[in-house]
Amino acid sequence: MKEVRVFAPATVANVAVGFDILGFAINRPGDEIVARLNPDITGLKIVAITGTGDKILPTEVLENTAGVAAYTLLKHLGKEDLGIELEVHKKMPFGSGLGSSAASAAGAVVAVNELLGAPLSRESLLYFSVLGEEVADGSFHADNVAPSLVGGITLIRSNESLDIHHLPVPQNLQVAVVHPDIEILTRDARAVLSDTISLKKAIRQTGSLASFITALYTNDLPLLGRSLEDHIVEPQRKQLIKGFDDVKKAALECGALGCSISGAGPSVFALCDSGYLAQAAGQGMQEAFALHGVNSQLYVSPINQDGVVIL
Repeated sequence: MKEVRVFAPATVANVAVGFDILGFAINRPGDEIVARLNPDITGLKIVAITGTGDKILPTEVLENTAGVAAYTLLKHLGKEDLGIELEVHKKMPFGSGLGSSAASAAGAVVAVNELLGAPLSRESLLYFSVLGEEVADGSFHADNVAPSLVGGITLIRSNESLDIHHLPVPQNLQVAVVHPDIEILTRDARAVLSDTISLKKAIRQTGSLASFITALYTNDLPLLGRSLEDHIVEPQRKQLIKGFDDVKKAALECGALGCSISGAGPSVFALCDSGYLAQAAGQGMQEAFALHGVNSQLYVSPINQDGVVIL
């Protein structure tokens, strides 16, 4: 039976200054998705879930992020009755703030699209991926799905119209991501956020976002570091991450350009201007978590500019 196996990378969303509109992909961790034609069945079936989600994630197609993403794509193509088996191999922490559900959704649509001869472009698959992601946290946003799908640093001008744009990646930019052994569901992390912000905070955040994008286009890493200030979300969410202030302080003391919460948390990321400093900042963050009695895993990576890849 014909099959396609893909790898979908983890992502860092929000990037301190762009809540729900900025994200970038990293090399690892990630999910593997397998799509396989099976003429003996009718419709899409999830036949295996392994790894971190094997006892948590549903195999019912319309309750699973990968399942919904793949099914809506098939329905759009008029092939929802085609017999396809889907395997979801979770190779990243669940509820980590690293876009676990987004990776599954992005991987599923690429695998199924490739299985059918790639009738749609990579960008055209974004809508179906976001529908899958919506199952996980109840909101329609592409800041994890877009970079996982297409790679790089992405800006979402509008989540409603899915108007996404690739931003330049400065030379030597590296990221350290530390995942503490804490689980925070995106729904819960959104629940702590206020619906309103002051004009003063909005102005400061807008300045941070604008200068961050300027830094990317001008390859100005010192400006990028000064721009990584979250005046809105981080102050509200950091209470969910034990030891966060000390972790951030450790990253900056080790030479990181900036540090903040990855997505909904609890993972924390630090941007650095070399792999050496990224490793040092990552280890510093791990040591800070350990002082608070929290174990963690470290991932050091350049910005992944490939997105989902076919294996």
